[in-house]
Amino acid sequence: MRKNTFIFLMVFALAFIWAETPKAFFSGLQKTDNNDSTSLKEDNAPLDTIAKTTPEKIDTTATAEGPDTTKMDSLQLAIYHHNKAIDDSLAFDSINRKRKNGIDSPVEYTAEDSLTYEAASGLAFLYGNSNVKYQDMDLKSDQIYMNLDSSLVHATGSRDSTGAIFGTPVFEMGSDKYESDTMAFNFKTKKGLITGVYTQQEDGFLTSEISKRNDKGEMFLMHGKYTTCDNPHPDFYIAMSRAKVRPGKDAVFGPAYLVVADVPLPLAIPYGFFPFTKSYSSGLIMPTYGDETERGFYLRDGGYYFAISDKMDLKLLGEIYTKGSWGLSAASNYTKRYKYSGSFFASYQNTINGEKNMPDYMKQTSFKIQWSHRQDQKANPFRTIQASVNFATSSYEKNNLTSMYNPQSYAQTTRTSSVSMTNTFSSIGMTLSSTMNLNQNMRDSTISMTLPDLNISVSRFYPFKRKKAAGKERWYEKISMSYTGQLSNSITTKEDKLLHSSLTRDWRNGMKHSIPISGNFTLFGYLNINPSINFSDRMYTTKVTKSWDETRQVERSDTTDGFYNIYDWNMSVSASTKLYGFFIPSKKIFGDKIQAIRHVFTPQVSFNYAPDFSASRYGYYETYQKTDKDGNVSLVEYSPYTGGLFGVPGKGKTGSISMDISNNLEMKIKSDDDSTGFKKISLIDELGASMSYNMATDIRPWSDLSTRLRLKLTKSYTLNLNATFATYAYELDEEGKPRLSEHTTLYSQGKFGRFQGISQNLSYTLDNTKVMNFIKWLKGEKVEKKNDKNNKNGLDDDDEDDEFNRETNEDDTMQKGQRGARKENAGKAETDDDGYMKFSMPWSLSFGYGISMRENTGGDFNYDKMRYPYSFTQTLNVSGNVRLSDGWNISFSSGYDFENHKISMTTASLGRDLHCFNMSCSVVLAPYTSYNFSFRCNAATLTDALKYDKRSSYSNAIQWY
Repeated sequence: MRKNTFIFLMVFALAFIWAETPKAFFSGLQKTDNNDSTSLKEDNAPLDTIAKTTPEKIDTTATAEGPDTTKMDSLQLAIYHHNKAIDDSLAFDSINRKRKNGIDSPVEYTAEDSLTYEAASGLAFLYGNSNVKYQDMDLKSDQIYMNLDSSLVHATGSRDSTGAIFGTPVFEMGSDKYESDTMAFNFKTKKGLITGVYTQQEDGFLTSEISKRNDKGEMFLMHGKYTTCDNPHPDFYIAMSRAKVRPGKDAVFGPAYLVVADVPLPLAIPYGFFPFTKSYSSGLIMPTYGDETERGFYLRDGGYYFAISDKMDLKLLGEIYTKGSWGLSAASNYTKRYKYSGSFFASYQNTINGEKNMPDYMKQTSFKIQWSHRQDQKANPFRTIQASVNFATSSYEKNNLTSMYNPQSYAQTTRTSSVSMTNTFSSIGMTLSSTMNLNQNMRDSTISMTLPDLNISVSRFYPFKRKKAAGKERWYEKISMSYTGQLSNSITTKEDKLLHSSLTRDWRNGMKHSIPISGNFTLFGYLNINPSINFSDRMYTTKVTKSWDETRQVERSDTTDGFYNIYDWNMSVSASTKLYGFFIPSKKIFGDKIQAIRHVFTPQVSFNYAPDFSASRYGYYETYQKTDKDGNVSLVEYSPYTGGLFGVPGKGKTGSISMDISNNLEMKIKSDDDSTGFKKISLIDELGASMSYNMATDIRPWSDLSTRLRLKLTKSYTLNLNATFATYAYELDEEGKPRLSEHTTLYSQGKFGRFQGISQNLSYTLDNTKVMNFIKWLKGEKVEKKNDKNNKNGLDDDDEDDEFNRETNEDDTMQKGQRGARKENAGKAETDDDGYMKFSMPWSLSFGYGISMRENTGGDFNYDKMRYPYSFTQTLNVSGNVRLSDGWNISFSSGYDFENHKISMTTASLGRDLHCFNMSCSVVLAPYTSYNFSFRCNAATLTDALKYDKRSSYSNAIQWY
């Protein structure tokens, strides 16, 4: 028994000795690692691994890399690796735990009032204009509570002594911004719970009672509101029971209804969505509805928008009527930076009026094509492509509802289209251009088309100029010449016959060459001599031979194909000079303000000569014998090339002497406004007269006297007057009927030339600013001058010009008058010297008056005065604009036709800016009556959804008087 007990104790002691050394070793290791579990890996500090009690003499001294395992036996080495693996796993778990529950990036937080931190709970309390930043998140609020351990942040506002809340949370994350009453947010998961949220998405504003935000940035709203009104208390909104918002993309909502001025309206929808994307996106276009008596109820302007790319788009629209009419249209815009830009529009309409199998039944098809193309100047300096196409059938505007409410488009009688390409070869000074021109007369559907129109021109060059000049310039080196060639193919027909015309029979074509040769010489240092000779050549492919059919008593024409060349030439020489006269007025009489008056007198005399190209040697004119039904025989002279595209040389020899005089009168005065101290004033910009005498004819060799007068009344207005005075008097023939004398002049009778007539257009725009400045001027007060470069009213002429210079019937002066009352500094109240608000009601009134006076040869001849009476043609246009307040605007335009004694096109419009909505009403009073009322939302997002349009039609136009 004692022996067994002794053996048991020895084995136990031996086992205890074997286990004592590793235990002491790891005990020392743990003592070193108490402060930081990662210090073993990070610091690599030497560890004291010597046990306190070592029954056996084992050298366990640690090295810098750990204990020396070479001195351990197999049992010690196994125990060491086992314990090391357990300790390493525990160390890594603690590290992972800290990284998972902690914050990856630094958190910056500030507070103006105070900041407290509870170490036990890990809570930080920020008071007074607090701010917390973490990565791309920024939170501002008056009070913020933050738990650093759980990454939770709670923000709320504060109440002042009156109970008002201030400093509510404002949260920004990237490009998203949210305003709310309270907010709880987890920085780590990026999820949050928000009450009373307010955020802006593109043109709209979203609010909700309770909102949740997930880690993707999506918002889930309950009892939300969507509006485009930027007021804190919106004028209108769409009340949504629930919604999901993807910032920058869209918002999808469930049952919703419209609320206007806090009044719910019975306009509800089960679901819907709002797009927020800034980029182009495709989508449906909501149609408008209405009714018309002739065509029935309709849905129009509805379709689909294709966002093809950021350089091109396409919009397809359609319209349909219950009585069978329909229409389609396509519109596209395209652009390529630094290359070109343009737009295209095409529309087709199938209009049915009346009932089928009834007398008033009518079916019409019409279409319209518009194309505008402009090349950037940087694209190619030597090649230019331009296009401005505006083509429509004559019935299109009558069947289009939109044209009815656009008086300028409805009353337009002509349309002009052109497509051109120009190539410039600067090295040789040559320009090659090709053009297509189309002119339409909407009244009688006449079309004039030129396709193609090729032009080639060589700029002026001096063929005799020396390449290496030495000494003075010789007289023959001043001789210059140029070249112009044109190839055209044109037709004039009706629009329904254009596609059925024959190229050889109906189209006119030809080629023309022009070579002018000229020189510029100076004689005696004062006299300018300019001789010139012009050569023109025409090439035609057909000629028309005429004869008389005695049986049917009609003229017969035969067209012969071939190549026919006709030419003509003329020469001229002119002499001109300038004479200056100065007059210095007496200072005793006129004072010292007028310095001098200068008179410039410019006389010019020219001689022109052209031979008689009707001579038989040229072959340009032929004759045929005509025998009428009474047996009278006569010779009829004609030209086989009269119908040619470029005409035919004229008959008769020309040898005329032309005389022209021009006068200019200016005055130089002292002025404080000019930096030089002097200013020039134009008294008479030009006063001139011209007349000619043809030495090659004995019948009425003297021409009529033409006079002109130009006065610069203001910087922006110049008065031009032109008048013609007849030279020859009227006389009576054998039957006592008046005729123009062939030899007797009015000057030979001691009379001045007979006044032939004059035409003049006058226009002026009057506004409240001009009237106030005039009143100040009468009172002797200083009138402030506006800088023309900074036009406050924004009436810049260049801004209102059509980009492609398309022809319209709009009066630019009338249009500027309608825009002339734009309020300056809108929204800012101005006060007078006494502190009262200034009365301001901007208005403008524009007048346009045109008068034409002509000799009426179709009227009754006055035998006492031996002349015909005058006929007058007058036009009067009036337009105006008045802005009653910042939101109210009234404009009108009208006129009077003195010939028909009727009021011309008369329109009136009323506009009201309702902040979020816009209301407009326009009426046409003459020559037809119509009205158009529109009420729609200003925001582009809702303009197609929230709108109301009411229009009249041709059949139900109301009678105003």
